[in-house]
Amino acid sequence: MPPSAATPSIRLSGATKRYGDVIALDGVDLAVAPGEIFGILGRSGAGKSTLLRTVNLLTRPDTGTVEVAGSDLTALSGRRLRAARAKTAMIFQHFNLLSNRNATSNVALPLRFAGVPRARRRERALELLDLVGLADKAKVYPGQLSGGQRQRLAIARALAADPEVLLSDEATSALDTETTDEILDLLARLNRELGLTILLITHELEVITRICDRAAVMEAGRFVETGWTSELLADADSRLGSQARRLAARLVGEEIVK
Repeated sequence: MPPSAATPSIRLSGATKRYGDVIALDGVDLAVAPGEIFGILGRSGAGKSTLLRTVNLLTRPDTGTVEVAGSDLTALSGRRLRAARAKTAMIFQHFNLLSNRNATSNVALPLRFAGVPRARRRERALELLDLVGLADKAKVYPGQLSGGQRQRLAIARALAADPEVLLSDEATSALDTETTDEILDLLARLNRELGLTILLITHELEVITRICDRAAVMEAGRFVETGWTSELLADADSRLGSQARRLAARLVGEEIVK
């Protein structure tokens, strides 16, 4: 999907963040269009997680601005910041579900905190469980679900408050290849059907190549390249393209050994 001429769903301008002598973000600029899937690839310590937490201001940048869904989060605090944050939701590698609540209760929890009446909470939770393919698991507890089902449940919970932006923090890293593909297909479908803007971070090249419209490679707190995923992959001199070629060569070598 090409970037829209409309106001970006996510815009970071000159975002910096230091932890002592460590520069986690080094003047990062980012614009993600409404309805776009944007992926950030990088190794551990590159600054990916700090960037993702900066987008919803769970981490406040030392300098720079963060705008989400038209609101400058860095200019807000207190109740106004909490209201603006409600336009984003996050899914995690390890799901962060409540083990003592069944699937319906897990999905309904954000709505409970928002003061939504009980009947509507349950109705909305069941709608979302059906949307992510868990309609038959409404009364099941997280410990009774597979890893892929738990991630589907986490996605349903993230969608409960109708966010405009979904942030994915290595959400497929704990899953096997087949389950990863299923979750990525689900995210792509939600992007199409709901118009959801998705910003994801990952160290897995396959995640970027499978669903991301555009991508950036992050090193030492900054973007070292940004562009259309297809164009980066076609460029033998790009980091993304060269990494894809090394991966393909390795897989071919493994097949020959077999």
